[in-house]
Amino acid sequence: MLCVFATGPSRAADFELLSVGVRARVGEKRVLGTVQPESFREYDVVTTMRLPWEEQFPAGWGVGARLLASAGVLQGADKTALVGSLIPVLAIGTRDGRFTLDLGVGLALLSRHRYAQQDYGGPLQFALTLGLSVPLYERVGLGYRFLHYSDAGAYGHGTIGADFHMIELNYRF
Repeated sequence: MLCVFATGPSRAADFELLSVGVRARVGEKRVLGTVQPESFREYDVVTTMRLPWEEQFPAGWGVGARLLASAGVLQGADKTALVGSLIPVLAIGTRDGRFTLDLGVGLALLSRHRYAQQDYGGPLQFALTLGLSVPLYERVGLGYRFLHYSDAGAYGHGTIGADFHMIELNYRF
């Protein structure tokens, strides 16, 4: 997927750290319209890196490729799992990065995928995300992120993913 965003050969210098933050789940037990059998909490740290492709417009807005990398914990049914994700996103926002809207699809890895009433199917999950970030104070921003984990049927029938409505607090560099 990253190759789709690259317009030419890339170098390590093309990757730039844009922000770091923390996020936590808020919201209900829904999976894209269906009720989840378990209630989950997720807390993690997230970093956003600029990828090589970006286009800026004269009005001060631009569009570009980013990579969200996160690590944290997923809690449900009195069990705790480690979770990590890498999600390339397409971001639209102001040149200074204060306002951003992004959408992406990537992968997540769960250290536990079976809970009392819910089975994600396996440790590797597709991760779909939509996020919005706005300035709060100077370099500090506040954001909302929708995050969906799903095996997309890869592990068979009877598995169910999870939706997370998350609040983010981030620091822009």
